Amino acid sequence: MPTLSISQRGALLSVLMLVVGLLFWEAAIPEQQLATEMTEYERLMGGGAPRAAIPPPSDIMAKAWEELSDPFYDAGPNDKGIGIQIGYSLYRVLSGYFLAAMVAIPLGFLIGMSPVAYKALNPYIQVLRPISPLAWMPLALFIIRDSEASAIFVIFICSIWPMLLNTAFGVAGVRQDWVNVARTHELGPFKTAFQVILPAAAPTIVTGMRISIGIAWLVIVAAEMLVGGTGIGYYVWNEWNNLDLTSVIFSILMIGIVGMMLDAAFGALQRVVAYAE
Repeated sequence: MPTLSISQRGALLSVLMLVVGLLFWEAAIPEQQLATEMTEYERLMGGGAPRAAIPPPSDIMAKAWEELSDPFYDAGPNDKGIGIQIGYSLYRVLSGYFLAAMVAIPLGFLIGMSPVAYKALNPYIQVLRPISPLAWMPLALFIIRDSEASAIFVIFICSIWPMLLNTAFGVAGVRQDWVNVARTHELGPFKTAFQVILPAAAPTIVTGMRISIGIAWLVIVAAEMLVGGTGIGYYVWNEWNNLDLTSVIFSILMIGIVGMMLDAAFGALQRVVAYAE
């Protein structure tokens, strides 16, 4: 019998843990459903109030099949497919994220290459960086007066700091010998930055980009709960208001899967950059 590799054993154990967890979950649900039925009985008798019950995995799988079989339907403002909702969220995340990259990476180069720029900008970075991105939402809504643009602005704010700091750290950490060789060959600042510093700092920059995309995906869910209208965060909140916990849990799983796919994409980019180095 062939011996399984570490990755195969890990995958097998992961699947086993999932199956066991789902079986326990499925078995534990009838007791809670009975409690819910008793609450409904109490309500009919004039006491108590109806409450939602945690659905079993079988109900969530049925919901997933229903939603994913037609993910892009549009039956009105409050009834859109999960694919459309995720699409709105991805649009906002990527818009704010790439705007942040356009600012953070050049500014990170400046800070990493210039001690004077670092001394001048570091106090502002240290004050602004700890502020929760959602704390900017009321101000953004007041100034911009557009919920879509405000959500993108919040993603911009939360994405900029990991990219900025990692870029500055990577640039500052480039070996001075390489920079001196570039000066010996009379390369200008821009050629030095692109031909010497960028390749050396690229792994650290991509790490910052990977951290930023994860934070952006986390924040968009909360931002869409605040601004409403469309998006996966709004979908979660709307289904909670309808006390549809099956849809809530399904959407939570979809948030996790999309986040995993985004992280995997940047993980692949990291490997490419590390191999090219």
